[in-house]
Amino acid sequence: MSERQDLSPHRTDRPSRAGGVLTVADVLADPVLQAGAPDVVVGGAALDADVRWVHVSDSAGVARLLDGGELLLSTGAGWPTAPDELRDFARALHRAGIAGIVVELGSGQSQIPDAVTEVCRDVGLALIALTSEIKFVAVTESVHRSLIAAQTDALHERQRLHELFTALSLQGAPADVVVAETARALGAPVVLENLAHEVIALETLRMPVAQALGQLDAADRIPVQARGVRWGTLLALPGPVHPAGRHTVLEQGATALAFGCLADGGDTEWSLLAQRGIIDDLLGARFANPADIAARLASGGFALSGRHCHGIVARGAESAAELAYRARQAGAAVVAARVGEDDVALLSLPESALLTDALAVRIAGPARTVFVGPPAEDVLGLLASLRAARDLAASDRSESGPRVRRVDDRPLERFVASLRDDQRLLAHSERMLAPVVAYDRDRRGDLLDVLAALVTHPGNRSAAAAASHLSRSVFYQRLTLIGDLLDVDLDDGETLAALHLALLAKRSAVPVA
Repeated sequence: MSERQDLSPHRTDRPSRAGGVLTVADVLADPVLQAGAPDVVVGGAALDADVRWVHVSDSAGVARLLDGGELLLSTGAGWPTAPDELRDFARALHRAGIAGIVVELGSGQSQIPDAVTEVCRDVGLALIALTSEIKFVAVTESVHRSLIAAQTDALHERQRLHELFTALSLQGAPADVVVAETARALGAPVVLENLAHEVIALETLRMPVAQALGQLDAADRIPVQARGVRWGTLLALPGPVHPAGRHTVLEQGATALAFGCLADGGDTEWSLLAQRGIIDDLLGARFANPADIAARLASGGFALSGRHCHGIVARGAESAAELAYRARQAGAAVVAARVGEDDVALLSLPESALLTDALAVRIAGPARTVFVGPPAEDVLGLLASLRAARDLAASDRSESGPRVRRVDDRPLERFVASLRDDQRLLAHSERMLAPVVAYDRDRRGDLLDVLAALVTHPGNRSAAAAASHLSRSVFYQRLTLIGDLLDVDLDDGETLAALHLALLAKRSAVPVA
């Protein structure tokens, strides 16, 4: 897991700032250094350079004694005086990789030589002048004490992270939990992608999903891999410095994810998790705005614009993975998941293709009943299409064999579904059906099922009896009882229409699992 590799032609893996390191700006803020009334001659981004140690020297040849990351403290007493030699001196310090130069003005230098300032500006090397005398040993002690404290904190934090992610691995935590813990540890949004750049799991810490996915080019990233197999990439958007180092946190998260893949036998569970997450969020309206869902769909190649999109429900003993495979074979983008006893799916077909009955059967499987929602052009339309398909499926529990049923062919059901939250419709349903509901509840009866069969086959009571799995004589007895309980004429067309509306409203008001 420690191997780093290029992940794109534009960005390569690199560790973020490690724990136990201060910046020039941190040292500059130290009260001991502040006592020297520092004047920042070259600052800006140069103040973000990491300080690994503090070195005190006035020697003109100090560069050869440095390893990189030092903050040089000097009076400049031994520096060369010729401008060219000063430039060479400053460039040598830069090549040595120092973090910055702090010059105490006074006995050594009355002001920082222009040649040194010029080079520092050119190469982006921090340069600070101290206008009051201070003890360099006090600066050294203070900075080294801070560095040791930071390194100790980093060690403790690394141990805590190791325990956290080891526990997640041993507990078999799913990918979304590992990603969420990684994001919380970093204090920044984290995204897990598979090799196809599909978003498997993400935790945006309240940042809009579309915004987070739009900033992935700026993310730190590390491959999720083990035993020579790479399954995806863990990405973290820019965030605060972490005591243990951002790269360390990402490595721990990626290791836990790799262990999960090894335990599950591959990344198949990842794809199922990603698709189930989108379906659950869409059905539960768990998204801040439609752009968030659209961004997640787009990350998996699911387009809405200029496509024929539908929500569908497939009933029958097959897996959502098989449905998704057949949909892709048919040229459709798909998001599919098992919800309750049915598979639900979002389909996006090319503009040149239509979701015919034959194609719906090909995608769902020949032995299944398919419920097809109306066409959709955007996320909210897709949500309405999927809900309508599920409502139709919930209203149809007949076992008459595989077939295709479309919401567009059931205008009354579609109308009721659009008014699912209208209290007047719900009140009509409760008022009209109350005696039958009470009878079924108290006697464990089946009158509601019988009534549903009657309104489904209003002109053919033999077919209605067959749909109820009752003999004709028993079916007629049930109808007589329903008529008496409701005090209505079940041969009256308007009454049947009102009862049909009430039944549809009752089903629509019950949440679908």
